[in-house]
Amino acid sequence: MEQAFSLTCNDAVAWLYHRPSESVDLLITDPAYESIEKHRKRGTTTRLTHSKGSSNDWFKVFPNDRLAGLMLECYRVLKSNNHLYVFCDQETMFLIKPLGEKVGFKFWKPLVWDKGKIGMGYHYRARYELILFFEKGKRKLNDLSIPDVLAYDRIFGGYPTEKPVDLLKVLVRQSSTEGDLVADPFCGSGSTAVAAIELGRKFAGCDLSQDAISTSTTRAKAASQKAQ
Repeated sequence: MEQAFSLTCNDAVAWLYHRPSESVDLLITDPAYESIEKHRKRGTTTRLTHSKGSSNDWFKVFPNDRLAGLMLECYRVLKSNNHLYVFCDQETMFLIKPLGEKVGFKFWKPLVWDKGKIGMGYHYRARYELILFFEKGKRKLNDLSIPDVLAYDRIFGGYPTEKPVDLLKVLVRQSSTEGDLVADPFCGSGSTAVAAIELGRKFAGCDLSQDAISTSTTRAKAASQKAQ
């Protein structure tokens, strides 16, 4: 039986660069955007680095000056008439949107992930994260009744910035069909892999962190066994 997933430890853009053009049916990703480092330096996200209150190693930030290359490679590897979803904050949105449009994507709108509880911060503390919804060519969503605010509780105590599998399943269901290949160049804890595999899709992922790849591999294997 063909394995439902592949995972690689590598730089995201380098990994995409070596993939064939128009080889992916759906891209969902969550870059470690640069603005999150600003919040860490302010002390609002102590879990993101080693400190007396935390033993977590934060992953390397993906700098803003590499976002153009990322969007270009995402456009190239994505098959025509398919979708890209990018998790980001309100600051990074204003950088990614025009870069995506410049390489050829149509930007539809930001989806809002309502996390249910507010996070750390100072001014109107956020309880949401944005998911930028891009389209290459033209593809109809599978269910037109889904709202643009998706309420799923954030993950506490898991991998840093871990996303709920049920949230990712909404995106996978909306923009792919069984047997399609879902890819994530910043796969982190592997939540996208789990969502894709449990819904009968194949998955290809990459992360610069070997710990992330190990975590993703364990979760993807468990999801594959569950799906059999």
